[in-house]
Amino acid sequence: MGEQVGEQVDALRRELCEYGRRAAALGLVIGTSGNLSARDGDLVVVTPSGVALDRLRPEDCPVVGLDGRVVRGERKPSSETPMHLALYRETGARAVVHTHSVFATVVASTMTELPPIHYNALLLGGAVRVAPYATYGTPELARNVIAAIEGRQAALMANHGAVTIGGGDEGGLEQAFEATRLLEWLCEVYVRALGVGRPTVLTEDQLTAVIERALQG
Repeated sequence: MGEQVGEQVDALRRELCEYGRRAAALGLVIGTSGNLSARDGDLVVVTPSGVALDRLRPEDCPVVGLDGRVVRGERKPSSETPMHLALYRETGARAVVHTHSVFATVVASTMTELPPIHYNALLLGGAVRVAPYATYGTPELARNVIAAIEGRQAALMANHGAVTIGGGDEGGLEQAFEATRLLEWLCEVYVRALGVGRPTVLTEDQLTAVIERALQG
């Protein structure tokens, strides 16, 4: 059993490196900003502090318990690890992606929520809330994010960036990463629409109709 857990953790370490490189290549993170994690039972693999995501090696990624104690690895876990662990404790998340992407940060610095001007917002749960500002790495920020992401797959963080979660036993990191990409696209559409005029927000009835249409196949 111990060998199996070790193999799963090692696989998650490799996966974090893969998605870290993808995040950097897509411009979702710059330098050492942003962090990712994935959960295997009571263990969480997280990206380290002070290492650019496009330069990660599997052995760079610390493994911590849900209490934050490092159980494997030499590097210091990301400063945002408390937020990641709070999300794991309070939701059914299997993976967390946090970025400082440009358009998400623009919206997070100017709005209290990202309204649904496109029906793809439903894939994240609807309007994306902006968690009130708090210093990074603090319990206050973790609490604010937990409240903002309730019933959603994504939240924005005031004057900071974005966070998404992925669930399920498999593919959690892929799901969280794709949610990050979608959130950035939705934020970009909104910001660019503001340059043309006042974006039209879809009504509850219109969103419900989309859900009903999707259920029809």
